[in-house]
Amino acid sequence: MSSATHALDLPEPRRDQLDPDHQAYFKKCEEKLGLVPHVLRAYSWNQKKLRAFAAYYNELMLGDSGLSKLEREMIAVVVSSINHCYYCLVAHGAAVRQLSGDPALGEQLVMNYRAAALSLRQRAMLDGAWALTTSPSTFGADDRARLRAAGLSDADIWDLCDVVGLFNMTNRVAAGVEMTPNPEYHAMAR
Repeated sequence: MSSATHALDLPEPRRDQLDPDHQAYFKKCEEKLGLVPHVLRAYSWNQKKLRAFAAYYNELMLGDSGLSKLEREMIAVVVSSINHCYYCLVAHGAAVRQLSGDPALGEQLVMNYRAAALSLRQRAMLDGAWALTTSPSTFGADDRARLRAAGLSDADIWDLCDVVGLFNMTNRVAAGVEMTPNPEYHAMAR
């Protein structure tokens, strides 16, 4: 495995050694993003895990939801800020900049989301993400009531919790294997 993606010595298969669906997925990433995210390359040493990760990630972050793609990316950045996940802060900060059209918003969310000019709904969502990440055992009915009062449906609350859970997991994997973000992310949407 290339030290450019993570610190472990796992065999990254050549592109032509990947299953056809992964070859097509990597090509689609290059067409849409201009790169194959290192997280996908890192998972490629085990194609079953890559398939499961990509399917779950794509459904959660790109699938139908009452939460916009921008809102899901904002949640990813706030969770990753709490966890100090360099990989996700860089990659998802770039997504926030791109989806919002606001080059400062990604950095505000990284440093202190409370400093950003947010709607009441967005503030409630990010407060909920903060609470569920920092104190999951105390997250409860009052937190869900605040989210409902800000206009989130129960399905939206489920999706918020799902995104928070995914990024708490991926932050730990990225930290544990010392995953590094693609350098191209730093210049995106600036």
